Amino acid sequence: MTQPVMPKATAVWLIENTALTFEQIGDFCDMHHYEVQTLADAEFSVRGFDPVANNRLTAEEIERCTADPSARLQGLESPVAGQTPKRRGAKYVPITRRGDKPDAIAWLLRHHPELSDTDIGRLIGTSKQTIGKVRDRTHQNTPTISPQHPVSLKLCTPEEFEAMVVKERMLSASVAWLLANHPELSDTDVARLSAGSKQSVARVRERIKSNTQAVPPEDPVTLGVCTAAKFETTIAKARASTAAS
Repeated sequence: MTQPVMPKATAVWLIENTALTFEQIGDFCDMHHYEVQTLADAEFSVRGFDPVANNRLTAEEIERCTADPSARLQGLESPVAGQTPKRRGAKYVPITRRGDKPDAIAWLLRHHPELSDTDIGRLIGTSKQTIGKVRDRTHQNTPTISPQHPVSLKLCTPEEFEAMVVKERMLSASVAWLLANHPELSDTDVARLSAGSKQSVARVRERIKSNTQAVPPEDPVTLGVCTAAKFETTIAKARASTAAS
């Protein structure tokens, strides 16, 4: 089965019009289920593409898979395989939009605590100092800050936002799984296996401890964050080190 035309728009339509699981939609649209979840949670507008009306999928197939969450959608062959163009070049934020950054920072701090200050800075082009002031409510615009989605403020594209959130959700899920299942690992080992940093490990541990946000654990090998060989080697070294001490 080929990837459907306009996969993200197709995913949006399936989210809004069916009871299919994120995994089923992700499999059909060639997307990770975290990407599908991000689309479902998004507040920005993405126009859906109806795969049934456009002869890419049948209503009967949707009904079959809705009745069986383990089933996978079998689409109709598309005459042309469409691809989403990739954005190139450095991001430029117009001067008229730069005053909106505190609003975007406030929204990201509230709705995505899994994002580090570095992530937020890269996403909307701001500094750690500015982020810290918004968090501590010492920013000069604090009285007038109104949290708003960075995509609606045009400080980043939907693709940039989705990529950042998906990356951090996969990192958090990997760290949570490793902390729960392999206490013999050091923070350095966990960071290496989850493609993160010691700081990101500490953030996830704190979120789990304070229960400020659910962190569903998931095997980093299953997520594709690290290879099975790397995982096994790291575990073996950690266990040998623990046994020696």
